[in-house]
Amino acid sequence: MKNHSAWFIFLMTALCLQGYGQTQVVKGKVYDAKSDFPLFGATIILVNSDPIVGSTTNEDGNFRIEKVPIGRQVFLVKYVGYKTITLPNVLVTVGKEVVLDIKLEESVTSLEEVVVTADTDKDLPLNELAKVSARTFNLEEVTRFSGGRNDIARLATTFAGVSAPDDSRNDIVVRGNSPTGLLWRIEGIPIATTNHFATLGTTGGPVNALNTNLLRTSDFLTGAFPAEYGNANAAVFDVNFRNGNTDKVEFTGQVSAFSGAEMMVEGPLSKANESSFLVSYRYGIAGIAATGTSATPYYQDLSFKVNLGRTKIGKIEVFGFGGNSNIDFLGDEIDETDLFANPSQDAFVENELGLVGLSHTLRIDKTAYLKTVFGASTNYNQFLQDNLIKNGSGQTINSYRATNVFNRENRFTVSSTFNKKFSARFSLRAGIVNEKYDLNLFTSDRDNRSEIPDTDNDGIPDFLITTRDYQDGFNLTQTFAQGEYRFNDDWSITAGIHSQYHGFTEDTSFEPRAAVSWQVNATNRLSLAYGRHAQSIPAPILFLREDVGNNQFELTNSNLEFVTSDHFVLAYDWNIAPSWRLKAETYYQSISNVPVSATPSSYSLLNEGADFVFDEEGSLVNEGTGSNIGLELTLEKFFSNDYYFLATTSIFDSKYKGSDGIERNTAFNNQYVFNALFGKEWKFGKDNRNAWTLDSKFTLAGGNPFTPIDIDATRANSGREVGFENRAFSENIGDYYRWDLKFGVRINSKKRNISHQFFIDLQNLTNRKNEFIQRYNEVTDQINTVEQIGFFPDIMYRIQF
Repeated sequence: MKNHSAWFIFLMTALCLQGYGQTQVVKGKVYDAKSDFPLFGATIILVNSDPIVGSTTNEDGNFRIEKVPIGRQVFLVKYVGYKTITLPNVLVTVGKEVVLDIKLEESVTSLEEVVVTADTDKDLPLNELAKVSARTFNLEEVTRFSGGRNDIARLATTFAGVSAPDDSRNDIVVRGNSPTGLLWRIEGIPIATTNHFATLGTTGGPVNALNTNLLRTSDFLTGAFPAEYGNANAAVFDVNFRNGNTDKVEFTGQVSAFSGAEMMVEGPLSKANESSFLVSYRYGIAGIAATGTSATPYYQDLSFKVNLGRTKIGKIEVFGFGGNSNIDFLGDEIDETDLFANPSQDAFVENELGLVGLSHTLRIDKTAYLKTVFGASTNYNQFLQDNLIKNGSGQTINSYRATNVFNRENRFTVSSTFNKKFSARFSLRAGIVNEKYDLNLFTSDRDNRSEIPDTDNDGIPDFLITTRDYQDGFNLTQTFAQGEYRFNDDWSITAGIHSQYHGFTEDTSFEPRAAVSWQVNATNRLSLAYGRHAQSIPAPILFLREDVGNNQFELTNSNLEFVTSDHFVLAYDWNIAPSWRLKAETYYQSISNVPVSATPSSYSLLNEGADFVFDEEGSLVNEGTGSNIGLELTLEKFFSNDYYFLATTSIFDSKYKGSDGIERNTAFNNQYVFNALFGKEWKFGKDNRNAWTLDSKFTLAGGNPFTPIDIDATRANSGREVGFENRAFSENIGDYYRWDLKFGVRINSKKRNISHQFFIDLQNLTNRKNEFIQRYNEVTDQINTVEQIGFFPDIMYRIQF
């Protein structure tokens, strides 16, 4: 296999060195940024073309530019009365037409053509109401950055404020918050998780089921986000699927050691109304993925989007994705260094997830539209554990079912948003999101429970205790309204409110949001934002059954209210030079109404969520608090002159108070994160149509706090870990550092519309064995330090035609 790959690269390189000029089509649509109305007569020009290559938009805002040279290009977009922008670093290959969605902002102070031109700012999100703590990302960045594994969640770890020192899972820890505070939103529909092998209430996992080849430019927001986002305390991943090509059928094939083998096809349904389809299937390559275990994971997923184009009743799109996964941890085949399994247990994991949605956009007039999305999603996980009884020589002589977990969460969602641009100065957005939850939750176990007797002394506890058994549903209803007023082209202010009503707890929240932005001059911008954000209690906590005496079990957490946090963010952006940006943000987050124990304890909900399970804590009350404070710096050179650079530094402090009133580190207070990324391309071939690529990423982060294990109390508790209560989160695992280095080549065929991309990503090049966790080992009767994944090479090949 390796010899064939090397021969293939050599052959393609030799052929391309004899190549001649070849071009591609660049097309797309130009919209008004506030009303999303297509702009007729906008001009798009290929910079430095001679003679000039360009196009103007038609009445539908569409443009098409033929004969664009292969390589990275820059486009200038102009329209009378609107701010002129440039689009740098547009990668053009022979294998696929380039489609651009371009939004222009109307000038407040001038009706003439605005001649001041600036590069598009990657720190400015697609959602123009987000003034701070927001960043766009696209497909090329996901595949370009080293160590990313084609996973958009891992891409986020390169951004300031995000910490994920865990090689085995892609949980996103933002500014010291639990990863459960993250909101995943797909085409406007909230979804529990996008990961294979996920469990109820968590947002991360080992492998993301979102196929990055389907993504269009999307937003990632880390604090004080606009009023349209709700039920999240930490961050928002606002993901969108792109449409398929409306003019021709195109194929993409890809094989990667981590993300698996996939095939995607897209093309037009009807050229007359610009309808299209896009579908992709992916299958995980068993046995070679670096997941932190010697057990073999299996996973597959399917993603699609159908754009029905212009119809008499508006624009209609159908989209969705789904997948399943399973893995068997067999105790006799693993050892005590496994990140997820125990050699004295057999465990069987099965998961399903999926989303299907239909969006309808009704254009009311040139200034207003109504977008309604209907969605249905499911998230299912099953976990079965058999404890092994072994003899003195370590041979298994018997086993028994110790744990049963069956969880299914279905959501039926309706989201409707009205957007109105009253003038160049003022715009309004308002809407409603209703989620109907349908839950079927069951958990029973007898694993390491000292309270369960063994009357016949056969080593098997007599019965299982059922801690979750809930089959019912409820509604979570959210409403919002937010407007923006621009005093001039330099000053703008946004203000809005978000509200939520939880049908099960009957709790209501009202959450004001506001932000102001000042473009001091052409190169400097100041922004200040405030937002109150509320989040419902995770289902594993809300529907926990607690033994209240006489073997009677009740839902003692059923009255818990929303957790509330107040975000304050001050941001400064400086365009140091063309393509160079310096960004600084300082923030403070005050968290209240946090569930803690009714009796004095160090427990807090703020420490849950970075694992597959939640603690079984009942009789909780909303009396805890927490706080996060920090400073973030980003120095970035966007891709130009054949290289890019990104350095991010986050310094923060994350604290909480349980019911004992003592302030402690949260489980996610690793206090600092530093990332440095660099990438370079070397063009080759007769017309520089191909490129060698090099990308590198270095990460250094503090170790997460943990609670030391009381080994004597653990032994007395039948092996179920017990920590020193008075030393909760008082120690830290070792600092985390990792260096990834990726080499690649991008080749454009000289005779056919075929492009190839190949890379080898040397992840954790130094084979650093970062500490993962302190764990009691039942086999050795000792507390061991479990180490993370060492060196792992990820190889990918992609073909497009």
